[in-house]
This record gives sequence, structure tokens and C-alpha cells, in this order.
Amino acid sequence: MKLKLGIPKGSLENATIDLFRRAGFAITTSSRSYFPGIDDPEIECMLIRAQEMARYVEDGILDAGLTGRDWIEENEADVVAVADLIYAKQSFGKVRWVLAVPEASSFQSVKDLAGKIIATELVATTKRYLAAHGVSAKVEFSWGATEVKPPVLADAIVEVTETGSSLRANNLKIIDTVLESNTQLIANRASWDDPAKRRKLEDIRMLLEGAINALGKVGLMLNVHRDNLRAVLDVLPALKRPTISNLSDEEWLAVNTILDESTVRDIIPRLKQAGGQGIVEYPLNKIVL
Repeated sequence: MKLKLGIPKGSLENATIDLFRRAGFAITTSSRSYFPGIDDPEIECMLIRAQEMARYVEDGILDAGLTGRDWIEENEADVVAVADLIYAKQSFGKVRWVLAVPEASSFQSVKDLAGKIIATELVATTKRYLAAHGVSAKVEFSWGATEVKPPVLADAIVEVTETGSSLRANNLKIIDTVLESNTQLIANRASWDDPAKRRKLEDIRMLLEGAINALGKVGLMLNVHRDNLRAVLDVLPALKRPTISNLSDEEWLAVNTILDESTVRDIIPRLKQAGGQGIVEYPLNKIVL
């Protein structure tokens, strides 16, 4: 059995390959090839633009692939959504397609854009959005550099953003959100009905979700005398339930827990003051719930 898997080429490429690395798959790319290597004999990878991925998965050229929910909706692709994977180019969160206009303009809402020109890559979705608001406007496909088009080449744009910094740098303001999107692992319906391919996709889903669950988390273990256990537990966040086990010396215990990486620098000194010893912080690749 070979699972033909599409890896998004472009802005999501590096983040996707890093996520697979955390999940336990080593993907190697070459600037001269659209067929990356992977250390799993049951998977065959191909680099495909995220904008086209859903179409190739729907047609069965690929068994599965990773792409944004935005492009699935844009192409109205009939595919199986195997998993929601909340990661993007710069961060591990969702992205938004927003309606943006020049800061100096008088446009305050989508209603103000009746009869105007809107530039975007997300043409079909934008047209559906306008129709839902009862607005008639001209939607033009943008080949890139969409942020620089208003006010000369377009009155407004629909553009994807994670932080909004690029829009602000081009003196644009957001007046509405058209669509919120995240990466999805999708499958061809016939491939999903194939028992062997479905089992493989379910394994991949579990490992990728485990890798995402571990982002921003670290493991922490330490030893503590029984007399100081309560003081140590009081330092740890209230909602955490650490594992406590006996050491060879019955008067000592081992405490093991998972914490947000951002909190550890404050917690470790307090654990030491509370009587913790042999404190070890270690990275996590996966947390399978």
C-alpha cells in the first residue's frame, strides 16, 4: 500500500515539514524536485500548491493532502476532512481572510463597496460573501502583492492575514472578516473508504495532533522529600495533576508534570525554594490525548 500525500508548497511548506518532523516523519526536499523523500515506505509525497491541493485530492490524483480550509471552500471540493490542524506560516493559530480598505478612505462596511473594485486571490469565496450581504461589486483576481493595489488599482482587497502587520504597513484598515481558516488534513473519498489507507491516515492524524498538542509545552520532573511534597504541589498550577511515584528511598518522591513553557522560568525557582531537587526540564515532541 502506498499513500500518495500532498505537502503544501509555498508559505506552509516549512511549517508542515517541521510539524511532520515533530510527529516522527523525516521529510527531505530538494529545490530540483517536487517529490520529497520521507522515511516511511508506505507514504509517497508530492509538493503541490495549497490553492490546488483540494482539487487534486478530490480527483484522486492524491489520496490525501494538507491545505487550508479556505482553499477547500474556494474550490468547493468534495473531500473528507480528516483533521483540523491549527498551524500557519508564522504561528500555530488560525488565519483570517479580511476585507481591508485604505485607512484614509470613507469606507466603513461592506455595504459601502457597492459598485467598487475588490482585488483578491479568493475570488469565489469573496463573491459568495458579497452576495450574502446583498452587495454588488467587481471582484478581480490578484496575482500577488494585493496589499499595494488600493487605492489606485482597487478600492478594497480581501487578503489573508495572521497578525495584520502587513496590512498596517500598507496603510490599510480591516473592516470585516470574510473567512477564518486553518490547515486541514483532507482525503479523497475513495481512499478514505480503503481500509488500509484509512488506517494509515488515522495514524498520521493521531501523530500530527500529538505534535500540535506538544507545542509550547515542556516536561518537568524533580525529586522531593515527603515533608516538602505539599509545598511543591502548591507551586504547580492548580489545574495540573502531576504524576507522583516512590523512589528507592521511601522518604523521597519523584514528581513529573507537563507545563506551559512560558511559565517554567517563574516556577522552577519557586520549586527549588519549596524543597525540590534534581529539577529537569525537557522538550516534548508529542502529547497524544
